Amino acid sequence: MVRGKRHEVSHSLRQMGFFLLLTAFYLFPWSEARAVLTIEITQGVETGVPIAIVPFGFEVPKPPQNVSDVIQADLTRSGRFSVLPRNDFVATPHEDKEVVFKDWRVIKAEALVIGSVRPAGPGKFQVQFRLYDVFKETQLAGFRYTVSADKLRSVAHQISDIIHEKLTGEPGSFNTHIAYITREEGRKGAPVYNKLQVADSDGYGSQTIVRSVEPLMSPSWSPDGTRLAYVSFEDGRAKVYIQNIADGKREMLAEFKGINSAPAWSPDGQRLALTLSRDGNPEIYVMRLDNRELKRLTYDPSIDTEPSWSPDGRYLVFTSDRAGGPQIYRMSADGGAAERLTFEGDYNACASYSADGKLLVLVSRQEGSYRIATLQLGTGVFQVLTDTSLDESPSFAPNGRIIIYATEVRGHGVLASVSADGRVRQLYKFEEGDVREPAWSPYNRELQYKE
Repeated sequence: MVRGKRHEVSHSLRQMGFFLLLTAFYLFPWSEARAVLTIEITQGVETGVPIAIVPFGFEVPKPPQNVSDVIQADLTRSGRFSVLPRNDFVATPHEDKEVVFKDWRVIKAEALVIGSVRPAGPGKFQVQFRLYDVFKETQLAGFRYTVSADKLRSVAHQISDIIHEKLTGEPGSFNTHIAYITREEGRKGAPVYNKLQVADSDGYGSQTIVRSVEPLMSPSWSPDGTRLAYVSFEDGRAKVYIQNIADGKREMLAEFKGINSAPAWSPDGQRLALTLSRDGNPEIYVMRLDNRELKRLTYDPSIDTEPSWSPDGRYLVFTSDRAGGPQIYRMSADGGAAERLTFEGDYNACASYSADGKLLVLVSRQEGSYRIATLQLGTGVFQVLTDTSLDESPSFAPNGRIIIYATEVRGHGVLASVSADGRVRQLYKFEEGDVREPAWSPYNRELQYKE
């Protein structure tokens, strides 16, 4: 098990002897958690596309969400843009005919965003925006959306995605979600609740998907973003469940004797990779979801755990101590020989792929500290991205540009993110308490609105 701060582990879990399974769950001490997240940029870059985002015009009644503020926060957090201060603006256009491009060249803006939000019937709003290339004096994008009030933040994130793609050539990941585990302690003598929660990519709009007095762990998104697989210790033993986010319905997938852990969806959504000890030793299995057929992939006396699929579904990477300490291995999703991938240091674990399949993110022990690192599969280049000491559970954004992970700040578990090149870092902070095991959702096409 990882050395560092952690609360006492129950006797039954200690007897499992499963160091990697327990590492992610017991890395941080627990205290009261809250649903509100704020994001603080702790390290940024000086360069980025200079962009001016004009406050969107609105009519009474005032919309419940400030769409332009959400867009500005998204683009700032990405590290790809230099958002110009609004105090420098010499005009505040909301319509195409009001734009004077020389006004924006004066403050060295290369891109300009304008828009408006207007009532469109009971409980609905019409959102319009336009994106311009200031120097070419051309419109790059422009759309109109009519949505209910509760979808305004989602529309703002979608606009941010469009701007990101138009100006960088890469899709954004703002209109997505993160899942994470919290633990809430009530008043003295009250039950302690563990929660599986889902929020927007910026931490807003959190909702509790599962609430339990028993531990929860290992959330994993389905490829369509509509379901979560996770592990629950209901009835005192580990079980794997799949839960529909929209209607709350769930089904129990695995309750074999021993360990049932680390679920990971295949890219086609038809299979789930798992760690099971049903045959006496923790091994990697793949289960077909249509008929629950199991196929065992690893046959080694070591501990094999934390499977993760390649984007094309051909390979699985996993953690194994077969070389004496935890390292990352890769094998065919159909089974066969395993190839060791990591050789940097004596501890590398919890690996997963970037969307293009070229990069692995993982946890690596460096000088006694557990940090987030990447491995380029084509070149073998290994890069440590963080400088904190208790980093865990890294998860790529669906565009592969940002990695969210769990860490510890002043004795509390928090979420953080780092860009895949290590240049931009951010801290996701709850009002109080500890958070762990983040998982970034895939793109959810159901969240797209456009007219």
